[in-house]
Amino acid sequence: MHQSERSGILLALCGFALLSVGDAVIKTMAGEWSPLAVASVRFAIGATGLSALLALSEGPKAFRPANPRLQFARGVCLAAASLMFFSAIFVMPLATAMALAFVSPVIVAVLSGPLLGEKVRPAVWVASAVALIGVALVLRPNLSALGLVALLPLASAFFFALMVIANRASAGQGSALSMQVFMQVGAMPVLLLAAFGGHFSGVEALEVTMPDWTVIARCAVVAVTASSAHWLAYMGTQRAGASTIAPTTYVQMLVATSLGWWWFGDVPDLMTLVGAAVIIGAGLILWWSTPRGPSANSR
Repeated sequence: MHQSERSGILLALCGFALLSVGDAVIKTMAGEWSPLAVASVRFAIGATGLSALLALSEGPKAFRPANPRLQFARGVCLAAASLMFFSAIFVMPLATAMALAFVSPVIVAVLSGPLLGEKVRPAVWVASAVALIGVALVLRPNLSALGLVALLPLASAFFFALMVIANRASAGQGSALSMQVFMQVGAMPVLLLAAFGGHFSGVEALEVTMPDWTVIARCAVVAVTASSAHWLAYMGTQRAGASTIAPTTYVQMLVATSLGWWWFGDVPDLMTLVGAAVIIGAGLILWWSTPRGPSANSR
């Protein structure tokens, strides 16, 4: 393995691990503020910071997207995925929510056919069947305990998959930084509407009150860690190639399980761990079966 590939894998591992650290910080705010408001503030800080960087590095012209509707669609998908995942980790163990969210690569593979016109390989259907078994194993105890709330990570995975597909469709329409800005700015109207809607819904847990300063500080921490994590993953992909770093995303499950155990005392039961292993196995089936060109690792 070349030195660039090793460094790329290490960067990607650090990036994906940092994402789970941010998720754990989000979970510390459960019961202190509305998850919808937390998502709004986190992305408002992120969008402001990234926009400032874009203005300094590329100038005003960088803020003109080639396809505004597509960029707004990316933002809507990001907002929906984030709102549902944040709400899920407020009420569920971090490892459980993460396990269900990992069905997203399978959803991407299935939807790429009808939405992007890509051929859906037989391995995709095998992986889908395997993933459904894993989802059933994880959901079995949680549906009875939490009700339909347990489906939130699956809904988040669905919108995340749509976002990935929209990302593919918008490839080449701007720099990596501008694409992050378009997506986060596009998410803001949806996030703000959700926060206001939650406040006036009459649901006490969604009421937006004046938060403690530490809540805003933690939102800022998550904005910084998430932006840093995405940059690390991007740099890792540039050095090692997307196909090489793809399996490193599953380090999130290990970090989420460890942090949930240490920080919140959430010990995953055997069924959740088995289900998570099955879902990850489905993702690895997709990775192993994906055709690789001769330059797959030299990007």
